[in-house]
Amino acid sequence: MGKLTLALYNRLTGPFSAAGLILGALFWAAALTPSLIPRDGLLQGAIGGLCFSAGYALAVAVTALWVWLGLPLLPRLLLKPMRVLAAVAAIAIMLAAAFKGEGWQDEVRKALDMEPNGGSWPFILIAVGLALIVVLMLAGRVFAALRDFVSAPLRRVLPPRVAVLIAVALASWVFWSIGNGVLLNALLRGLDSSYRRVDALIPPEEAQPADPMKAGSAASLVRWNDLGRQGRLRVLSQPTAAEIAAITGRDAKDPLQIYVGLNSAETPQERADLALAELKRTNAFSRKFLIIATPTGTGWVDPASMLPLEVLTGGDVASVSVQYSYLPSWLTLFVDPAYGEETAEKVFDTVYGHWRSLPRDRRPRLFLFGLSLGSLNSDLATDAYALLGDPFEGALWVGPPFASRTWNQVTATRLKESPAWLPRARTPAVFRFFNAGDRGQIASPGWGPVKIAYLQYPSDAITFFETGMWRREPDWMKAPRGPRVAPALAWYPGISFIQLAFDMMTATTVPKGRGHVYAARDYAAGWRALIQPDGIGEPEMQKLDRWMEEKGL
Repeated sequence: MGKLTLALYNRLTGPFSAAGLILGALFWAAALTPSLIPRDGLLQGAIGGLCFSAGYALAVAVTALWVWLGLPLLPRLLLKPMRVLAAVAAIAIMLAAAFKGEGWQDEVRKALDMEPNGGSWPFILIAVGLALIVVLMLAGRVFAALRDFVSAPLRRVLPPRVAVLIAVALASWVFWSIGNGVLLNALLRGLDSSYRRVDALIPPEEAQPADPMKAGSAASLVRWNDLGRQGRLRVLSQPTAAEIAAITGRDAKDPLQIYVGLNSAETPQERADLALAELKRTNAFSRKFLIIATPTGTGWVDPASMLPLEVLTGGDVASVSVQYSYLPSWLTLFVDPAYGEETAEKVFDTVYGHWRSLPRDRRPRLFLFGLSLGSLNSDLATDAYALLGDPFEGALWVGPPFASRTWNQVTATRLKESPAWLPRARTPAVFRFFNAGDRGQIASPGWGPVKIAYLQYPSDAITFFETGMWRREPDWMKAPRGPRVAPALAWYPGISFIQLAFDMMTATTVPKGRGHVYAARDYAAGWRALIQPDGIGEPEMQKLDRWMEEKGL
């Protein structure tokens, strides 16, 4: 351990890289440029510190490779003055970018109709950024010390360059092992399990429903406490028959919401079976419409998504949702994008299997719905080849995450004259896209027997993040750009990848109708195009829009 301590001391007290300071400062400046979602000083400081450290590490790696190749170096007499000049230049670049960055962020806020940042933004940014830079620089020097410690004995028996290569590989393996996919996955499931137990201990704020047709009631097969907070909110969120009738001017029913919480049963199949049993208990298959609504990572079903559908159908609709997680969708997307796929698949297979066994003239019209991670899992749950003989009627997939299977295929093969943020599919009878400002595709005639509509906002980072954008500019950044995207947004290799990764975390912090916050009026437009309800014209849609606006949806 003494040799390792000595190696660590030598690295911690060693000089800084002049090239690393300059490149790090340039990365810092690029990190402060606009992206899709505005950032406060705290978050921007984290991004700036991370990008500075990435630039510094890149410069150090290139310098090390230069030395390893035996290429000529600067005279030793020039090294110290070069470091001083580099430090002064780096500080100047970083300070100038910090104060310019506040204006850049205000451009993003303006594009999203948000108020400007406060005057303390640059100072918070600098404080947080510098703190993170110190931590990451220390981590980098610990890595270098470990590499030196490993390479020292190897140099006695191997050529120096071979020894260094092996040492770098071993040190990298040690660092990777600390945070590899196995540990991250274990952390994900551990957090999920902890949240599950905590949620089970939280007493419901709302009283158990007395209506026997509601999930969680005394007559229900699902215990009220086991629904979890999101399930209880879902069960109590629907409009009444009287409210629906007041909008449509016709008789209406109370919609049915079936929800099974993560605590309701032990396994995904048991929860799927419980959902089917509850559907049968409430005679849900006698309704005109049946919706398999896959929730987000936290178990949330956006009230704004289901309420317009329940009005447009006159309440003659049942929806079923089964929770699979308590974690935010963005966290799950980073660690395990397919987390929840098993539950979604079991629910679909179980419900679809029973639906398919019913006579075609006496079963509901079956649709799928998913928002965010729910959209991805709803897509993954279906098998197109198995459905060819008796398919569901359609799907509304909203804010599809970048990892979505079908969304990626349809977007990649779109008609070339259409932009990536509003593609025109080569099979428009099946796939169509729309957003808040353009509903032309979904409103056009020519739908086929299976209708899949994608609602996506151009400013949604959860949809438009790309794993390959660290090395190439994504198509959605190219002209013409979508609405509510800051004109000053530019692509930088590596930097834009980090910016959009952080944008995913804050995509729901913007006003309704922007980012990853979808508005009820847009949900309503999508459902109207898919189910094509009788007797619903523009006057009724306008009345519905006003009513939802009053409810803050």
